[in-house]
Amino acid sequence: MKTLRLLLMLFMIATFSINGFAQDTLSHPAKDTLLFNGQLSSWGLYNEGNSLPVYLGGRYLPTLNETFDLTDNRKIDFEASANLYGTLGVHPFDRSHTDGSLNLYRAWARYSTQQLEIRLGLQKISFGSATLLRPLMWFDQIDPRDPLQLTNGVWGLLGRYYFLNNANLWLWGLYGNDKTRPWDAGKTNQKQPEYGGRFQVPVTKGEVAVSFHHRTANTLGLADTIPAYPSVAENRIGLDGKWDLGVGFWFEGTWVNKTKEVGIYTNQEILNVGTDNTFGIGNGLHAVFEQLLLAFDKKAFTFIEPVSFTGLSLSYPAGMNDNLSTITYYDWNHKNAYNFANWKHQFNKLAFYVMAFWNPVNYKLPQQDNAANFYSGKGIQLMLVFNH
Repeated sequence: MKTLRLLLMLFMIATFSINGFAQDTLSHPAKDTLLFNGQLSSWGLYNEGNSLPVYLGGRYLPTLNETFDLTDNRKIDFEASANLYGTLGVHPFDRSHTDGSLNLYRAWARYSTQQLEIRLGLQKISFGSATLLRPLMWFDQIDPRDPLQLTNGVWGLLGRYYFLNNANLWLWGLYGNDKTRPWDAGKTNQKQPEYGGRFQVPVTKGEVAVSFHHRTANTLGLADTIPAYPSVAENRIGLDGKWDLGVGFWFEGTWVNKTKEVGIYTNQEILNVGTDNTFGIGNGLHAVFEQLLLAFDKKAFTFIEPVSFTGLSLSYPAGMNDNLSTITYYDWNHKNAYNFANWKHQFNKLAFYVMAFWNPVNYKLPQQDNAANFYSGKGIQLMLVFNH
């Protein structure tokens, strides 16, 4: 709590300091733009197999943005937002459970020019070519089925430089992040800095990129049968590419290596290949197909017991304000299908969703383990989202 208060104080001091600098020291006063917006959502869910089959929830994401336009196409901007939510789970009519919290969602400051961006604070970092099953989901938890596209941020410093030939270079340093991310084998040691980068270059009809990240992992409690270390260095290498060949085509792969032997968690290999196309059916049917291969190995690239998943997404605009979509995942190892369907109707600032799901009770979908609490089994969810 003390750390959070200090960061918020520094954020406020920086805002006023930049404002003073912009107004007092520049030959032309900066244009100061302050915006407040937010997203309010409410939902109800029924899941017949859940111990609490009826859930009601609400969430509010207030966001404050301030921008100072400086000279020579330079600017400094800030963003601060919170995540306020609450849920009520009910088993009629004998028991219930409530949960809720107020968390800082984003808090960053950024300096940018036409080719350079430097951002410091609690921010979203997301990249890669895949959409349904993402090996490069290193720092976010975005579920493609989530209408809100929510994800926790990470504390760090991110710099991006955009070359004139459309190549771009990312460099980042992270610190103080202890939450387990989707592909993590072992928690991150929050007292040790993380660092990495990404370089993306254009190629004929597409682009390719290589990414790297280093962190210190804590393998205590990961499994009883493997060596446990409070600190073990881990390196990640990612390679991805995407092309427009009449149809879209991409690949995305990562290799994660721990520098100490920790059984099958010493190495992790993830590979995704995918394609998408819009078919001339009615208003246009957009289809996305991806195939994922995942393995944990004591020795790298042996693929002794690989896990295989297929993802298929279909989206159809039924009218100016309506969209129908489905996402299906198939687990080839356990012969299980995860099915999701969504109808969205868009009003002016209000969106209404009707979502249905039919998933295995034993939820093993990679990347979305947190969803198992609500979406294992069969059910339906209604959601209202208001943006202001």
